[in-house]
Amino acid sequence: MGDFTGFGPTTLGFLRELEANNNRDWFQANKARYDACVLEPSLDFIVAVGDHLPAISKHLVAIPKRMGGSLMRVYRDTRFSKDKTPYKTNIGIQFRHEQAKDVHAPGLYFHLDNNECFLGVGMWHPDRDALAAIRGAIAENGGRWKRVRDDKAFRAVYDLSGASLKRPPQGFPGDHRYVEDLKRKDFIGIKRMLPESAASPAFAEDVAAMFAAGRGFMRFLCRSLELPF
Repeated sequence: MGDFTGFGPTTLGFLRELEANNNRDWFQANKARYDACVLEPSLDFIVAVGDHLPAISKHLVAIPKRMGGSLMRVYRDTRFSKDKTPYKTNIGIQFRHEQAKDVHAPGLYFHLDNNECFLGVGMWHPDRDALAAIRGAIAENGGRWKRVRDDKAFRAVYDLSGASLKRPPQGFPGDHRYVEDLKRKDFIGIKRMLPESAASPAFAEDVAAMFAAGRGFMRFLCRSLELPF
């Protein structure tokens, strides 16, 4: 691994070709290109962003490994999907909480493909117990939640996103001051960018600064789950 130099045209070009040739024969014939154009810059990016994570939280981890680390597998799980193409045509990287077990835990996320580039902070599809704990924390600590949700630095970077219930969750009144937040099934902030922005050698440092803007939001979620932050 070396210094991060950006996800340049060769990275997006390979992902574009993979989208047009999403089959095992083509991928195996071009595996060395995958390593050079996608894997290596992804691992360099993980290291570069990881250098900044302790300033956000010492409990967030960056693991630069081909498998089992911060970089998500290129292989798709097609068992329950109508789409049987075997490979993902995007780069997905998650800097998870050290106690996380899967992608549904608190973390920072980076996504890049030919059509979009975005960052995510928070929790995507938290399980039932985690969701109940977060909603309980919002109900009990409304003032703290409002400060985190409306923090100027956070909202200057992120838009709250994700799925929501149509009705208030069971146990919460429909006229609750934060009912729209209690309806949320995802607690994530999203920052969208042009894919070309990822080509800059300074991109990892820029991403780390944007992740830092989500520190208060992440802290609230982790404390709701009694996780250190």
